[in-house]
Amino acid sequence: MSTLPWLHPDRVALLEQALRRRILILDGGMGTMLQAHELDEGGFRGERFEHGHDGHAQVHDNHAHPGGCDLKGNNDLLTLTKPEIIRGVHDAYLEAGADLIETNTFNSTRISQADYKLQHLAHELNLEGARLARAACDAMTAKTPHQPRFVIGVLGPTSRTASLSPDVNDPGFRNVTFEELAENYTESANGLIDGGADVIMVETIFDTLNAKAALFALSELFHQRGARMPVMISGTITDRSGRTLSGQTAEAFYYSVRHARPLSVGFNCALGADDLRPHIQTLANLAESYVSTHPNAGLPNAFGEYDETPEHMADVIGGFARDGLLNLVGGCCGTTPAHIKAISEAVRNHPPRALPSLDAEAA
Repeated sequence: MSTLPWLHPDRVALLEQALRRRILILDGGMGTMLQAHELDEGGFRGERFEHGHDGHAQVHDNHAHPGGCDLKGNNDLLTLTKPEIIRGVHDAYLEAGADLIETNTFNSTRISQADYKLQHLAHELNLEGARLARAACDAMTAKTPHQPRFVIGVLGPTSRTASLSPDVNDPGFRNVTFEELAENYTESANGLIDGGADVIMVETIFDTLNAKAALFALSELFHQRGARMPVMISGTITDRSGRTLSGQTAEAFYYSVRHARPLSVGFNCALGADDLRPHIQTLANLAESYVSTHPNAGLPNAFGEYDETPEHMADVIGGFARDGLLNLVGGCCGTTPAHIKAISEAVRNHPPRALPSLDAEAA
């Protein structure tokens, strides 16, 4: 990746300039915001999918919605059926102070969309997801030219894992291959790039082998296009054991992905800011890249809801910034524009984490 020119050198220069100057703000949770709209099956389907799955092969089931299966809960589909809602979420986070907006494409791979019989939409979902975020960022940048806004094209982990068996009785079994994952990520990344993303983020990584398939796909894709884009990498520590689902510590995770020379490495989701603190500290001590985090608003309660207030979350993350651990920060599950606004204010007067002087090539 490093031998290729940037696809959008002017945008990269602006982003690097901003990163050197201050801690940048990511947006917050998408699902949290969408749930507030209380959309039913018809709301998710919209006019386009009212009577089926877009004219493609349908799987008939007497217990499912006409067209094969229910689409309620497929948040990524709202990019096509309710784009005004997605744009509204992007705008709300930008108004709250976000510098970088993530596309609504967390599940926009063929593998994940196959759960809804909509795998044929993978490229379109990424293309339109990036276009929506691009339009929102450009509109806000026009209002605040001193603070350019950037689009992060999101590649989620997919609903399968290359390292672990889904069958406890057959530990050697895998329901996906490295090659299949790479093909999925290539298709999705093409859509994100064509739609106008500034950065690609491989996020919520619970299986590093999945992430390696994504990084391999991006490397190959950049070479095919003859130009590269900045890549952000964000893993997830799944519980208080301090490891990813595939068993890696924060340190092991970092050394598994540093070969990609990412713009940033970080952790998101699963834990709240309090519990993520030691793992972000580890990355801050190790990483030659920038360090990011976008934690949940605490751990979910018995009802699956998140109770951490904007004030508490901002206070904890303000401590991260005060101790020089951060370059980029936002929120994940349970966070809202109120959380992002509070976090933005909490880190505003703290300088960004300084990159180490160690030459990465010689390390």
